[in-house]
Amino acid sequence: MTQTSFLSIDPATRRVSLDARDPAFYSDPNRTYAALHASCPTFYWEEQKQWFFSGYDHVNALLRDRRFGRQILHIATREELGMPEPAEHTRHFDKAEEHSLLEIEPPEHTRLRTLVNRAFVSRHVEKMTPEIEELANRLIDGFETDGKTELLSTFADIIPVTMIARMIGIPEEMGPQLLKWSHDYVGMYMFKRTRADEEAADRSAKEFADYVRTVIAERRAEPRDDLLSHMIHTEHKGQFLTEDELISTTIVLLNAGHEATVHQIGNSVRVILDSGIDPSTLFSDEKTTERTVEETLRICAPVHIFQRWCLEPCEIDGVSFKRGDKVSLILAAANLDPQKFPEPLAFKPSRDEGANLSFGAG
Repeated sequence: MTQTSFLSIDPATRRVSLDARDPAFYSDPNRTYAALHASCPTFYWEEQKQWFFSGYDHVNALLRDRRFGRQILHIATREELGMPEPAEHTRHFDKAEEHSLLEIEPPEHTRLRTLVNRAFVSRHVEKMTPEIEELANRLIDGFETDGKTELLSTFADIIPVTMIARMIGIPEEMGPQLLKWSHDYVGMYMFKRTRADEEAADRSAKEFADYVRTVIAERRAEPRDDLLSHMIHTEHKGQFLTEDELISTTIVLLNAGHEATVHQIGNSVRVILDSGIDPSTLFSDEKTTERTVEETLRICAPVHIFQRWCLEPCEIDGVSFKRGDKVSLILAAANLDPQKFPEPLAFKPSRDEGANLSFGAG
């Protein structure tokens, strides 16, 4: 039995009580994940009322297991599952999520992803590399004024929102507003969200959707050489993206691209500085840089948990699930599985044990 002020683990029953709001947990979650690996990597989290998987092999397999999916209402009704009707105060957020690439299932996901991929033009992606370098150098030059900076607000926040806005075709001066919408929106994914957080996310979802709708109308009338124009006019087998799909995809591109990048920049800098390794040796060539980035992704994943619905009765690691059960996969913990990554809490860019699961399984 493991017991701390915020964590209780009973290996015999695989029951865990964990206060995710406790600063002792969220300031250093890796220590808790290590304790879970040592006692019961598959466990029932009492506060969340769900089974969680943290072992690398199980998480990797479940991400690919077609018996589990992001949605379930395409095969079952709310009445059958005992699910309440959607909350009125989050209706705009739910509408934006309705066509999200992160939430839908094949064949809708396949169709939407195909159309979005066709809209990406390789020369535009390649053109962004020198633009990112120029922006990063300019921001770093600004640090030299007093020799210090607040990394997230003066660097990490600015690069992704600026480049994503350029790519989509949204004016860069919208950056501060995009940041507010994004921060409010992702508040819906947080364990400790409040009713006020949900209402803020819903307001921002509506405002963001309304804004994107006006830009879509402009691009339909006068197409430009940007991603939004390409998404509007891209056709595959006679199909185009609908307006709702365009709005959801634009929101996903900003939120997923921006939030994950901001968190990863901040976490990576902290991990590298804490390691005591000379940073210049970690970026000496392309291969070394790639290994460094992958190791920072492994040891401090930007997104910790994916959830899945059980679509048919099955048993995983001795736990029986029925259709409609929800399970959670802790990607950040899977990256710390000692069976896959020896000395998992150590920062070792020279590792060659295989791929991390920070962005899922593919």
